[in-house]
Order: sequence, then C-alpha cells, then structure tokens
Amino acid sequence: MVALVSRQGRQLQRYNNCGSRLIVGCIPYKLKQNGVEVLVVTSQKREDIMFPKGGWELDETMIQAACREAFEEAGVQGKVEDKLGEWRYKSKSHDKIHEAVMFPLNVNVAEVMAECKQSWMKEALDRLMERLSSSDLMEELVFSC
Repeated sequence: MVALVSRQGRQLQRYNNCGSRLIVGCIPYKLKQNGVEVLVVTSQKREDIMFPKGGWELDETMIQAACREAFEEAGVQGKVEDKLGEWRYKSKSHDKIHEAVMFPLNVNVAEVMAECKQSWMKEALDRLMERLSSSDLMEELVFSC
C-alpha cells in the first residue's frame, strides 16, 4: 500500500468523446458474521450520502483512481475487486452527464494497521479490535441512522 495525496484541479481529468467527465469510485465494505457493512460518505455541498468517487485522471489506472478516491474521501484502503459496472448520471451541481465505473473495496483491518504511522494509533486499533471481538459488546456498539 502507498500513502496517497489528495489531488486538486482538473488538468489531468479524463473525458469521453462527448465531453462527459469519467468518474471512478468504490463501495468500501467489510464482511461480518451477520451480514455486510458498507461505508458511505456525505457530500460537502449537500446532505446527500454517496460512495467515495471522483475524477479518473490521465496518469493513473481506474484501480489507482478508485483507491485514491477511497482514501481521499473516506480515509480507507483495502483490496479492490472486479468491476461492478458502469453508470451514467446527471450531476446535481452542474447540468452535465458523468460516466462512472464502480468497484467493490474490501476493507481489511490488517492493511489499515500496516498504514498506522504512530504507535498510539496501532494501540487504539488493537483495543478496538479486542472490544469488537466480544460478541456481546458487538450488538451494543452498532448504531443505526
């Protein structure tokens, strides 16, 4: 895994032949005993929830773009799996059509631990994992919107 830096500007942005922005994103998830947990983020401009996604740039593959967006927007890393599909959608902030490709991103605690740079962060993550391993506590710690 590599530390990723947030990008700005649209100089490297990819567009299709019709001028639509090419978007790449992922659905971060984690398998649990009783189902699947999915991570969503909130929009900076509205109260919408969405999956981490953003522009696919000229100097990266789709997979690299999906990983970058997951880290920039949600702070997660994981294993990118086979493409889910492609969608066209209208931008809510502009009168433009975007083309999006989405990938599942399997988030793994061991990979997060490897990226922790400070010892207190590793210790905090260890403590969380110990707490979550107790099935009795698991039900108490789950909150819903």
